[in-house]
Amino acid sequence: MQSTFTAERIWSVHQRVGELAPLVQNLSNLVVQYDTAQAIAAVGGTQLTLLAREEAEAVAGIAQALVLNSGTLDSHWLEAAQRALDVAVARGTPWLLDPVAAGLTPFRDEQLRGLLQRGPQVIKGNASEILTLAGQARGGHGADSRHSVSQAMLAARSLARARNCVVVVSGPRDYLCDAERAVELANGQPLLGRMIGSGCMLGAVLGGYLAVEPDSLLACTAGVACFTVAGELACERASGPGSLKPQFFDALFQLRADDLAQRLKVLQPESA
Repeated sequence: MQSTFTAERIWSVHQRVGELAPLVQNLSNLVVQYDTAQAIAAVGGTQLTLLAREEAEAVAGIAQALVLNSGTLDSHWLEAAQRALDVAVARGTPWLLDPVAAGLTPFRDEQLRGLLQRGPQVIKGNASEILTLAGQARGGHGADSRHSVSQAMLAARSLARARNCVVVVSGPRDYLCDAERAVELANGQPLLGRMIGSGCMLGAVLGGYLAVEPDSLLACTAGVACFTVAGELACERASGPGSLKPQFFDALFQLRADDLAQRLKVLQPESA
């Protein structure tokens, strides 16, 4: 595992995002549309954050990855998501589900169960969201988690095996796994969690990495590593959430191989 998730290999994936500029279909939520789009651009990807159901299939026909973020899901978003999925699944396009606020309402949970049946390559959520999807808890505090990442590790492994996908549990430490492998990264910063939309930005960014790397766990590890190391750099320069956001976008854009080599913290997960 350690030879797979090295700073050098992670940097190689990150470079490919910048070189290939993959197009991510970003069906984001209304709160963070700009922020998710900017984050994709900062790592070198390109994006279309178009929510019209009438355009979903056409965009899916040219996108290299699809990200579905359920933060402000409604009937229009759901129809756009299903239309995009029809094309993405048929084309074999990798797609990620970010089940924001899973467990909040029965309606939301029913729709998320339906999306799970479409077979995402990646499920990314906070600990409460992952526990909810695994049937082991009942949501968090709105879009925020009431559980720790360590509490969700076994649920993540179970979900990854049941759905044959990668599961990313985001938090102060980030836990990633597929049916056989697991990795934990420890570059999270408390201040980053106070910036509205940071988790949504992470999900959007991962779309770019999935588009250029066929090993979904390596792709997500690279995306999380670059995102959180940039977050660490930005938090050192910012005085609060307001000044953090521009600092973060700049750090993501200016990230260097040396930053990863010097700062990346890869741990052996407790439940691996």
